[in-house]
Amino acid sequence: MNAWEVNFDGLVGLTHHYAGLSFGNEASTRHRFQVSNPRQAAKQGLLKMKALADAGFPQAVIPPHERPFIPVLRQLGFSGSDEQVLEKVARQAPHWLSSVSSASPMWVANAATIAPSADTLDGKVHLTVANLNNKFHRSLEAHVTESLLKAIFNDEEKFSVHSALPQVALLGDEGAANHNRLGGHYGEPGMQLFVYGREEGNDTRPSRYPARQTREASEAVARLNQVNPQQVIFAQQNPDVIDQGVFHNDVIAVSNRQVLFCHQQAFARQSQLLANLRARVNGFMAIEVPATQVSVSDAVSTYLFNSQLLSRDDGSMMLVLPQECREHAGVWGYLNELLAADNPISELKVFDLRESMANGGGPACLRLRVVLTEEERRAVNPAVMMNDTLFNALNDWVDRYYRDRLTAADLADPQLLRGGREALDILSQLLNLGSVYPFQREGGGNG
Repeated sequence: MNAWEVNFDGLVGLTHHYAGLSFGNEASTRHRFQVSNPRQAAKQGLLKMKALADAGFPQAVIPPHERPFIPVLRQLGFSGSDEQVLEKVARQAPHWLSSVSSASPMWVANAATIAPSADTLDGKVHLTVANLNNKFHRSLEAHVTESLLKAIFNDEEKFSVHSALPQVALLGDEGAANHNRLGGHYGEPGMQLFVYGREEGNDTRPSRYPARQTREASEAVARLNQVNPQQVIFAQQNPDVIDQGVFHNDVIAVSNRQVLFCHQQAFARQSQLLANLRARVNGFMAIEVPATQVSVSDAVSTYLFNSQLLSRDDGSMMLVLPQECREHAGVWGYLNELLAADNPISELKVFDLRESMANGGGPACLRLRVVLTEEERRAVNPAVMMNDTLFNALNDWVDRYYRDRLTAADLADPQLLRGGREALDILSQLLNLGSVYPFQREGGGNG
């Protein structure tokens, strides 16, 4: 059956700021306390979405979450009206205010793990929300992510959206950022590669930075998504590269159809894994980048592998890259050699995503890819599909509500909270989502 990959990109939220919340993500730590530009961040993401849609790649949008997220501050013991809660936390414990104001939901590669209908036992598309247990600020996302996905994939005959795994370290799940699918045409059954950083009883794990994904979580997600057991491989990420800042697999590898583009040090027991994939995936091609040409450090600083590998109708592929790759002589030199070599990659497309990149999120972090048949695509909420009308409406919306400068101190401004809620109220109507945000269901959340 014919099917296409649709990229659902996260729209950057109004409170995008640099707080260094993500230990193990070196860009996040390095840019802590810098001044951010939420308006520019949102527009950079929108430009990528629109350019890819115009190039013929189906594209959709996932909206931001409500931030600052007052209900969690109440759980932490701050009381009073919403404005009083903001004032108290800013004075007594500003680190909590930064955490509950994070715009991290924009990196929707961590929103969920997807199983296309060609891979599932019941013939439905399955989406399991990620619990993002390893980081407090990200663990707050799961409930609203589930509401958003159910509003977008709202046909229960075709889509099953599963709640996140229990919030415990043993079941730490980071979503599609640690998941690859390999195979032929999108509509054919594919091989799902789940990548984990640690498992119970196995001492092979990083020592400097945390391994966020567990094998136990990956196995549970595969079960929830009803993936055919014959179409699953579990592989461990190389713990040494996690200790060098590769906090998700999509920082060191990206797949599309029959191609796996990865660093030669991406996986533990890599030669064994690639042999397994060659045996189980027709036409499998590994493009391994040698450390002598691109070091792990350079891969992390440029986000070479946090790229999107997209298929054209003629079977060729386009590699979507952040501007940092073009600005690094060694990486750009390698990429031009790659273009000239015998492989499906025939074009490099570069985007300026500096606002997201400074927080450790490149092109691949910003998108959740969902393989859909034509019938399934028609069943998706049409209001989220990118086109000229939506692009213009979202740009106008960003111009109206987003600030062009934000620091951690600004997060205590009650007008940021009020303006953010008004903005999301308008956006949820624009995208025909219904009442997906807690403040909409609780009448503003004043206590």
